[in-house]
Amino acid sequence: MKISGFSMGKNAVKLYYPMKQAVMSILPIVDEFVVALGNDDEDDKTREQLLSIGSDKIRIVDTVWDIEKFPKGMEHAHQTDIAKSYCTGDWLFYLQSDEVIHEKYLPIIKNRCLELLDDKEIEGLVFNYHHFWGDYDHIQDGHCWYRKEIRIIRNNPVIHSWESAQSFRKIPQFDSLNYRVQEGTYKLKVANSGASVYHYGWVRPPVLMQNKIKAFSMNHRGKASVDKQITDHMFDKVFDYGNLSYLTRFEGSHPVVMKEWIDQFDWKHQLRYSGQRDTTNPIRNKHEKPKYRVISWIEKYLIFRLRLGEFKNYILLKR
Repeated sequence: MKISGFSMGKNAVKLYYPMKQAVMSILPIVDEFVVALGNDDEDDKTREQLLSIGSDKIRIVDTVWDIEKFPKGMEHAHQTDIAKSYCTGDWLFYLQSDEVIHEKYLPIIKNRCLELLDDKEIEGLVFNYHHFWGDYDHIQDGHCWYRKEIRIIRNNPVIHSWESAQSFRKIPQFDSLNYRVQEGTYKLKVANSGASVYHYGWVRPPVLMQNKIKAFSMNHRGKASVDKQITDHMFDKVFDYGNLSYLTRFEGSHPVVMKEWIDQFDWKHQLRYSGQRDTTNPIRNKHEKPKYRVISWIEKYLIFRLRLGEFKNYILLKR
């Protein structure tokens, strides 16, 4: 059995993504790790960070991003597919550049891959998620945050990254262009991996979070839209994470590979653990809207954490 790891990114270090840690977290159980690395800015050090790992398992594939050809976040999926195309394993383990696996799960994941290798009905494995928010002690687990997602897939050319690379689908007649296509696509049949992804994409110094949101908006909405947001002073204020005391406190341990990264945490004084959000800040997160706050409260306290209308981009089989 051979397992390939793969990921993609652009300006990861500059935008405060722990891409090096993501790669390192699963290196012990993969036979290779392919990174599609976009045309980084001159002052970005992502390539140097990846090379500093010093592993001959890592292969960097240089790419150029084209958000005009692949708008609405589809360049993320396109880049993911590029990395996937260079993988040679039986199973392909995808991690985004802000996703890390705890070392305690590595033997569990490898055993599941071995156990299900010959069960061809299983096309992938889903992982639970810890979405960290603001700091490393609080997580988002309300209605707006996905609880599971596919992160291991079969090495099947019909399986493609989908929409903005959050997940995967089978697209037999794919035109290699429209990653948001719905018609003629099929959800993967999956099994539980028995493991969790530690998602750190929303833990950054507030000023750098503004930069990340700008880059994300550029990839999804285009330059003209972002230029208008700048003109409308959307990014004038420092990002507000809100009152973190309202969130679920994380009581577990973090992956060992994240230690040095977490040791750099020096923006606690910019976070709030009491009071209300800054209502004059034009950037408002979806989970803060009254509608979703009410839904999250109902799910958490009245219906035992069941999700109302939860979308699942997979068919979960019992294995």
